[in-house]
Amino acid sequence: MTTSNMLSTSTTQDKTVGHFLYAMMSAFPLFLIPVLVSFWLNLIQKNIQPNSLLASHLRWQRLSIIGLCPFFIAGYCFSPLWLSITMYLVGISWFSYRIFKGWVSLNEGLMV
Repeated sequence: MTTSNMLSTSTTQDKTVGHFLYAMMSAFPLFLIPVLVSFWLNLIQKNIQPNSLLASHLRWQRLSIIGLCPFFIAGYCFSPLWLSITMYLVGISWFSYRIFKGWVSLNEGLMV
């Protein structure tokens, strides 16, 4: 194997981790546990280059999960049921959009 082949294979990134974490995040309507496990797995990824495609998607996923929390907290704190349900639905819609946009961008090799 030549030096140029070794460099090209070592600099290409495996996007499997990103796809796996997006898949776990997409299971949130059924269970909240996969989202929490996904967040934990995201946080323990230490060997990712900071300005890489995968690092950009891991950051996007972390911010998506953290951004979902205020919607759920607000939905829990509001006493009128209609307002509570509205906050949950807005949060779920926003989170679904973030998963869809991130996953499509990762599939196309674009940074988010």
